[in-house]
Amino acid sequence: MALNYIWIAFFLIGFVFALAQLIFNGDTQVFNRIVESTFASAKTGFEVSLGLTGVLTLWMGLMRVGEKGGVVKILSKAVGPLFSRLFPSLPKGSPAYGSMMLNVATNMLGLDNAATPMGLKAMKEMQDVNPDKETASDAQIMFLVLNASGLTIIPVTIMVYRAQLGAANPADVFIPILIATFFATLAGLISVAIAQKINLLNRVVLAYLGGLTAIVVGIVWYFSTLPEEKINTVSTFTANFTLFTIIISFIVLALIRKVNVYETFIEGAKEGFTTAIKIIPYLVAILVAIGVFRASGAMDLLVDGIAGLAGWLGLDTSFADALPTAIMKPLSGSGSRGMMIDAMTTHGADSFVGRLACCFQGSTDTTFYVLAVYFGSVGIKKTRYAVLCGLTADIIGTIAAILVSYLFFA
Repeated sequence: MALNYIWIAFFLIGFVFALAQLIFNGDTQVFNRIVESTFASAKTGFEVSLGLTGVLTLWMGLMRVGEKGGVVKILSKAVGPLFSRLFPSLPKGSPAYGSMMLNVATNMLGLDNAATPMGLKAMKEMQDVNPDKETASDAQIMFLVLNASGLTIIPVTIMVYRAQLGAANPADVFIPILIATFFATLAGLISVAIAQKINLLNRVVLAYLGGLTAIVVGIVWYFSTLPEEKINTVSTFTANFTLFTIIISFIVLALIRKVNVYETFIEGAKEGFTTAIKIIPYLVAILVAIGVFRASGAMDLLVDGIAGLAGWLGLDTSFADALPTAIMKPLSGSGSRGMMIDAMTTHGADSFVGRLACCFQGSTDTTFYVLAVYFGSVGIKKTRYAVLCGLTADIIGTIAAILVSYLFFA
């Protein structure tokens, strides 16, 4: 239901802003831009879905191999004590535990394409025990918000873009992004816990969260001891080595259990292909609405308004030029990536604006994209408070990114 209102709001706001530009500025081209944007966004939605088809086919096949090999059960036992408290509505030992853990781990490595199939599988497994098939369950909302908050330990993609655009040290945003995304994830977790009345002060939950915090602190400390020129190399190697190790472990465990790996892979791959086709309408719908909002000029007005308010309050407004990345991030991953690249191209990869845009890009995930794809893949229509909690994580992540960027780069 929330997505329905948001979708309508994007169109109506876009129309109002376009009409205002026509009346007050005499901009006769604004509706041309909007219509062109709808076609371009629809094409982008289809192309993204088409691109996901191969990735989903590959990873859903590998996930099925891992499932038959026992990897999912192993992970379920490892995270069971924590997940049984964060997802109390799921049956004990649910296969969704393992899929969720793989999704979270892959997201932490900054490997979005590999994480999506695992997340979709987890969502389907939760849907199997969801009593109301059109309404998001508590477990699905918790998982989606944690996913949308985008905890990223190694932002590989962002560092690659920085290197391509001539940054002296492409990895200098590594620690700021890690701090910002950690706060975003905590905000998402706390907001859902409050809505679902989950006790986060439980000793088991605190132990796991404390362990995660210690890991994050340890990673920050380790990379702070490395020479600047080695950070990008080490982090990229770690992410790719870990990912390929996961693939090999799936295959080896399946062989030990005498599973027909090839046939099992094909079985899962067929499911991935079907899922990719299913999400096309949902993705096209949300991207077209976002395109209308952006082409109407509403995005520019929002940025100018925030900058004006900050100036009126006597605050530094250097962050304003990077805000389009932050505002676009919950709406569109490709859109925010384009904004980030534009900020680095215009102001310089090593400028405050360029670095802050990278921190915005890495601090959270694309909330509305995740909502459309994940809920759309299982036919969820009533999202309840998922959007509110997801946007809470986005806002906290954005604020954290601004503060930590001033601390590190201003």
